[in-house]
Amino acid sequence: MTGHGITTPGRDFHERTATAVADPVLQKALQNLDRRLRTAGESAAAHPEWKERAAAIRRETLLDLDGWLDRLERSLAARGVEVHRASTPGDARRVILDLARARGARTVVKSKSMATEEIDLGGALEQAGLTSVETDLGEYIVQLAGERPSHMITPAIHKTLPQIRDVLAREAHTDLPVDREALTAWARERLRGEFLRADIGITGVNFAAADTGTLVLVTNEGNGRFCTTLPRMHVVVMPVEKVIPRLADVGVLLPLLTTHATGQALSNYVTMISGPRRAGELDGPDEMHVVFLDNRRRTLLGTTYEEMLACIRCGACLNVCPVYRNVSGHAYDAVYSGPMGKVLTPLLSGGAEGADLPYGSTLCHACSDACPVKIPLSDMILALRADTPERSSPVRRRRRLFWTVWARAWSTPRGYRLTTTLGRMSRGRVPGLRAWTSTRELPRPARVSFRDRWAKEHR
Repeated sequence: MTGHGITTPGRDFHERTATAVADPVLQKALQNLDRRLRTAGESAAAHPEWKERAAAIRRETLLDLDGWLDRLERSLAARGVEVHRASTPGDARRVILDLARARGARTVVKSKSMATEEIDLGGALEQAGLTSVETDLGEYIVQLAGERPSHMITPAIHKTLPQIRDVLAREAHTDLPVDREALTAWARERLRGEFLRADIGITGVNFAAADTGTLVLVTNEGNGRFCTTLPRMHVVVMPVEKVIPRLADVGVLLPLLTTHATGQALSNYVTMISGPRRAGELDGPDEMHVVFLDNRRRTLLGTTYEEMLACIRCGACLNVCPVYRNVSGHAYDAVYSGPMGKVLTPLLSGGAEGADLPYGSTLCHACSDACPVKIPLSDMILALRADTPERSSPVRRRRRLFWTVWARAWSTPRGYRLTTTLGRMSRGRVPGLRAWTSTRELPRPARVSFRDRWAKEHR
């Protein structure tokens, strides 16, 4: 059932965006971004002090990330939770597969988690012979379709209702109506049986409080609670930056997460987990494991990109990005899409993936303005253009060479005067910039330069 098919084909981001923009069905589906996710800006304007406090909490965490992780591990251990540290996605997969083999597990249910997508856990479980079922409705739809999530909050936002019906009808082996309530009811009935059969429940985590060892999970469908209570084992995959110093910090971060993600004052289900089932309790797992996932994150500490670790995965930057809003997540061909994906994908892969993504940005600063924890995303995208080796596009390599030559010319008075003179003579018609000027107006230089006018006035 698990697969990551490419639904927006193309050799690079530039080609995939062209395909996406020319797809009328996709463009219709993306109108949902306007209808469902438009209230974050209103909330931010009404409570500007929330951003300041949230940003301060996240920076406090990054100042001593290892220390907070050590405190969290001690707090979890005191509550009967076993902690595993995984440096790479492969390490994380091995830990989880070893736990599954030790229990003799056959079926796994997963709540929506970008961390499990990052380590391709579903594929690893399937290859090991386990049945892995996504239980978030959007994730379930894209799993059946053999695709990646297109959006971190609404995974199937790239699909129209008739497309969703077709996906579910293939799985049901019967015709289903093009009706939201009927499709949801069918999926609910199907997934309830999976919860009851599951040996292991796997989730992500939105926040992990170091002082109490409390794990906070936010969902809108209740599937997260089924995954954490019905199976006998609960496994949490936690990127290391999810730790926060205090449980009290949830009171600041949670409202920002929900308002910026979906416009809700609060998600339907906020679950706070404090360990496996204790003596006398009726529900909950017999054992609980938390996997701290690093995957190059700690190498960002002390660098230009450290603040990327402050991200709370709300998706607000995707919702306001003019590029994402026209191409959706699959054009990025990566787990993380939108502005945060343009930064995170090259960083987590060490530049091996997503080298062309930072160039797919207007640098309009909308993502930075929308971020509830004040991450300077547009500045990081610009910095990555200089830092990330670009190997995928000959066109961009030629463009990079052009700007390098130009920068060197402008570093000397003679070069500056020569290039500005040539610019005035060309009247803004510069050879080789046709692609760049097809969507931008190149300002025409004045007939007489400021230096010449200055010299004439003061001669």
